[in-house]
Amino acid sequence: MTESSEWLIYRGAGEPHDGMARLPAPPPWRDFASRDAAGRNGDGSEDRRLGAHRHMAELHRPGAEELEMINAALYLRRPLLVTGSPGAGKSTLAHSVAYELGLGNVLRWPIVSRSTLQDGLYHYDAIARLQDVQIAAAPQGTDPATPGAPGSVDGIGSYIRLGPLGTALLPSDTPRVLLIDELDKSDIDLPNDLLNVLEEGEFAIPELERVADRLPGGEAEVLTADGTKALVRDGRVRCRTFPFVVLTSNGERDFPAPLMRRCIHLELERPDHRRLATFVRAHLGDEAARAGDDLIAHFLERSRSELVAADQLLNAIYLVDAAAPPSRDRLADLLIQRLDRPR
Repeated sequence: MTESSEWLIYRGAGEPHDGMARLPAPPPWRDFASRDAAGRNGDGSEDRRLGAHRHMAELHRPGAEELEMINAALYLRRPLLVTGSPGAGKSTLAHSVAYELGLGNVLRWPIVSRSTLQDGLYHYDAIARLQDVQIAAAPQGTDPATPGAPGSVDGIGSYIRLGPLGTALLPSDTPRVLLIDELDKSDIDLPNDLLNVLEEGEFAIPELERVADRLPGGEAEVLTADGTKALVRDGRVRCRTFPFVVLTSNGERDFPAPLMRRCIHLELERPDHRRLATFVRAHLGDEAARAGDDLIAHFLERSRSELVAADQLLNAIYLVDAAAPPSRDRLADLLIQRLDRPR
């Protein structure tokens, strides 16, 4: 094997070999095994989002305006709408606030073109409930009128799961952090549909409202978006403390004025050399940041005329550091492809 191909794991030679044994550990932001190590009190997202070496770097040390807007949203209990180019750190901001303020795991609602308000609030599995009623009514089955039996009125909560937005609005003494990611990818109606829920901090679950008078204490136990259980009283979820809501947008569309009026708007500028170096240092360590300093400078130069993202830079620096390919600069250019080129 030539020196130029020593870093290759897959060689395309059509012959089986044990090259996987040489594959280094995954990049920290793609190390999903950390979820197992996180245990019950974490989901492993802190290292992947904020950096496994964040103790070595002041990651996301915001500027004055950024700090002021974040704190304004906290003080005013208003959603924070964060706009900026891909890879500017919009999503990570929510994780940074949750980590520093001890607000627990971030609830994430990734938006796609088919997302509806209902997806964010709750899901009622009527088909599963009907199936359980039929099974219970079969010979030798459980009487569905028995309290707690599948399909019984007091067991209806077993078929309801709150979405990320619904979970964030559960009553609590401290706010949850909710990330509504890439809202600009939504259907045209979703931003308007969010208005009332974000303004009032509550919503109804009609399936529970209809039977609330037949539930013990008017309460039903439902499943939450993060896998725990919570009590819903009288079929309504009402927050006591408004969650810290971060809505992100890549600027692909404008939002209606009523939504803008209810949000604190923060526009993130493209990161400079110092911030990019801090970003790399937090994820890969000080040595990788120093070794990749020329790649950071090249990335900044390209970003003046091309749309590129910081996580592309992170991929390039990790790979040239972990694999040491001979075609270092060429490989980095292949990984940092402009995002605005015609496809």
